Amino acid sequence: MSLDTTEKQQLINANQTHGTDTGSVEVQVAMLSERITKLSSHLQENKHDFSSRQGLLKMIGRRKRLLSYVRGKSEQRYNGLITKLGIRG
Repeated sequence: MSLDTTEKQQLINANQTHGTDTGSVEVQVAMLSERITKLSSHLQENKHDFSSRQGLLKMIGRRKRLLSYVRGKSEQRYNGLITKLGIRG
């Protein structure tokens, strides 16, 4: 359910805003989205894993707060991010 090093590096490279960027909001949202996707598929198979469900809800809330922050700063960055990640269909 966690991301390995190569997956993290690919997400960082795909979403970074400059060469040394590893912690911008875009990168954080991309990593959270990937973890949410993996955890959602885990919960499809393990319906009674309530502790993982709680962790999933916390990750969704964190992603929502980060997206709200980006939207407040720049609507253009927000729209680009959600279309790139394919969320809020």
